[in-house]
Amino acid sequence: MAYIPPHKRHLTDASTPSPTPDFLVPQFSKNLNLSSSGSNVDRRKEKRALKEGKIVYANHSLSRWCVVGLTDDNQFPAYVGLEPTSLGSIERKTGEKPLTLVDSRRGKENSDAGGNISKSPWVYVAENVQQDLLSYFENVRNEMEVNNVEEVKPSLTAKFGKILFHGDSSVGTESIRKNLVTEVKLRQLKRQFYTNVPSSYVKNIIDGVVPKIGVNFEEEKELYQIKLSDITRPDSTISCKCTVTQDEKKLKLYKIELNQVRHLVIDISCLDKNLDLRLMLSTKRILTSLTDDEKQSISNLISSAILDPDVKGGLRWPFGKESSGDRYSVIGVWHIKAKAYTNSSVRLRVRDADRFDFRTSAGEVAREITLKMTGLVSQLREQKVEVESVSDQLKDTLKLVWDHFLSSACSFT
Repeated sequence: MAYIPPHKRHLTDASTPSPTPDFLVPQFSKNLNLSSSGSNVDRRKEKRALKEGKIVYANHSLSRWCVVGLTDDNQFPAYVGLEPTSLGSIERKTGEKPLTLVDSRRGKENSDAGGNISKSPWVYVAENVQQDLLSYFENVRNEMEVNNVEEVKPSLTAKFGKILFHGDSSVGTESIRKNLVTEVKLRQLKRQFYTNVPSSYVKNIIDGVVPKIGVNFEEEKELYQIKLSDITRPDSTISCKCTVTQDEKKLKLYKIELNQVRHLVIDISCLDKNLDLRLMLSTKRILTSLTDDEKQSISNLISSAILDPDVKGGLRWPFGKESSGDRYSVIGVWHIKAKAYTNSSVRLRVRDADRFDFRTSAGEVAREITLKMTGLVSQLREQKVEVESVSDQLKDTLKLVWDHFLSSACSFT
């Protein structure tokens, strides 16, 4: 099966800003609807926010939103509406409750959840994302081949959470919420993929799903990630991963990475499920060629950190010690406790993260679950990609996701 290279499918000047979510407007087939939202002004604001937050998209990248479970004529069913949801951390930032798509039939007997579709939803998704996955992995392969300064690690990840909709002063969310949901109306709202899942969902995954899907416990890890700005890399963030020594209760550095680069992001609203899905192809770049002076400057910052469970993120610095010369400065810290389960095809990670951003003085505690498609990435990295084999494994993995990770038994709110 042939596929069209990205540079022929989307004519994008490499010098232009990286695409932000909803930048492109592709169209899928029946029951898989894609759209864009926001004005040009909104997109410029989003690009600035992405740059400030150091969320980096590759020069040739694609971000999409799609909906699974529409009617035969690609419309939202009358029983699907927008409802406000209580999320304290979001409300404190925006001043209002975000909206989510809700199926009013969910939980009722004989609701015929799933809509009028002739194929299983995971088959629709797999068939419609496969060509993009193959094409954009070629970009990843090129990045890996030409990069001789950093070790590039690709990752294909499924994330679980909820797609939230936000309005602004020019959009009345209340009027949209009370009327019939349409794609045109949803385009007027900003979207966010929220990955902080409830503890009941995490418990269900660990106690109920893990024994069923054939993954084995791999490791349990506690670590700190120290985020540094680097004046020589204004568009990147350096992430220093550290463990804690048992004897001295000090940080021990074991890996230095640059922030993640996104190549393909597909957010999927799953109308007959409680959770939505994000599929993301990304790369991380591990710094392997630092000079002795660079290593020493970073080590000085890490050794100055003080473990303090009473502060957000778990670390603090003495006054004046949060920067090293004029080059490196601490801009954030994450305290992470994670468990990993794995088999030959996937790696499941359950993570509790306590984050603090030094630039905004904002903190967040989150529970997140991700499923890395390690077997699929291994196939994509082969010199000669077997398209049929990739297609089969993609469908199998998405079926696993639909059967176990988006279950309506796992309530989001």
